[in-house]
Amino acid sequence: MTRRRLGFWQRFAVVVVKPVMVVWTRRTWRGMEHLRRDGGVIIVPNHLSHADPLVSAHFVYDAGRWPQFLGKASLFRLPLVGRILHWCRQIPVERGTVDAAKSLDALVAALREGGAVVIYPEGTTTREPELWPMRGKTGAARLALATGAPVIPVAMWGPERIFDPRTKRLSLRPRIPVTVVAGPPVDLSRWAGAAPTRATLEEMTDAIMLRLRDMLAEIRGGTPPPLWQRPSRSAAARPQQERGGAA
Repeated sequence: MTRRRLGFWQRFAVVVVKPVMVVWTRRTWRGMEHLRRDGGVIIVPNHLSHADPLVSAHFVYDAGRWPQFLGKASLFRLPLVGRILHWCRQIPVERGTVDAAKSLDALVAALREGGAVVIYPEGTTTREPELWPMRGKTGAARLALATGAPVIPVAMWGPERIFDPRTKRLSLRPRIPVTVVAGPPVDLSRWAGAAPTRATLEEMTDAIMLRLRDMLAEIRGGTPPPLWQRPSRSAAARPQQERGGAA
């Protein structure tokens, strides 16, 4: 979607948010040429901070595309907020319900309409102690397999200076340095036409996350660690059970 086709509420959002971000951040943008001007594209950033959506939206908009984020479906049912989200072309996602398949249909439709869909493949801010990427969830891979849309990796470093998820500290000082780099599409051609089995989707997701990790290493410097594996629920609960038994 070009800027000439933006509706009133989209332009309103830009007028409200962009001046704040221009003052709040000192930006290093690279790789905008990889965000195609036309056609559906899946944008997959790493997830450092709750400030990430503001920074990534600013980057995608400056690249000439309108970012379409996923939002909890319950937000879209709120009287005013839901209407604004809809008018701003954001995408409702049902989680943990029988309607979850409809969310994939909505994403597929957005891409076929030429949208720039932003998906954080980690599903939440990284739990890796030094904020390196962790293993992702398979939603972006499933969507790529269903549509054939290019998956554009976007590595970010700096939003954690705005809000650090480890300390819960928010910084309001101006000109916080942020770096955002988009790379060429992740090569997922070896899985083209494959059935969306768990193994296939996990392999595709690892390919996406490893690309993001290596791009982030180029920004940060140093040697990145292996993708951090979030502990299973049973493993996380075991120490608590052991402590309870000891008491």
